[in-house]
Amino acid sequence: MKIYNDIFKKIISLENLFLAFEEFKKDKQKKKDVLAFEWNLEANIFNLYRDLKYHRYKHGVYTSFYICDPKQRKIDKATVRDRILHHAVFRILNPLFEKTFISHSFSCQIGKGTHKGINSLAKMLNRVSKNNRKCCFALKCDIKKFFGSVDHEILFSIIQKRIKDENIVWLVKEIIESFPVAKQFERERERERESQGAVCPSAI
Repeated sequence: MKIYNDIFKKIISLENLFLAFEEFKKDKQKKKDVLAFEWNLEANIFNLYRDLKYHRYKHGVYTSFYICDPKQRKIDKATVRDRILHHAVFRILNPLFEKTFISHSFSCQIGKGTHKGINSLAKMLNRVSKNNRKCCFALKCDIKKFFGSVDHEILFSIIQKRIKDENIVWLVKEIIESFPVAKQFERERERERESQGAVCPSAI
């Protein structure tokens, strides 16, 4: 297993932070919070850079709201500043971890996507079904509230196996622990028990 060291400078570099903002703002140009951040873009990016460089960075709080698409879903949105950092971290760390994914993982990966996923599935179905001469089955499933219930200690241990840069460890931990998983998950479960039977208007 390849171990990565000294990549903190790449993540917090001004070039990476500005590129992260450009990627982040796609399809969000008219959002008020994005416009407000962009109004003083250079000052905001430089302030973020200095806070990261001198370990003064603290992840902000999340804004929670519900959407219906058509099922009701709870969204926890970080601030623009924090989401830009999320993109900056992703731009550098994702290529290090993506190569370890199974070959049949297609979501949110450059050069893959829905169409290649369908083609791969078709090949597997033909192989398992002996060219449609034999019955085969597929399991469609989802992990309920995965991001709200994922164990932070396990997630962090997976990251630490490959990343040995202490600065990255500090930053990733700050981001991961910014979301209070256990308390959030319990609140969600309690809210679900209280609202059982409620129907999302757009689903009617």
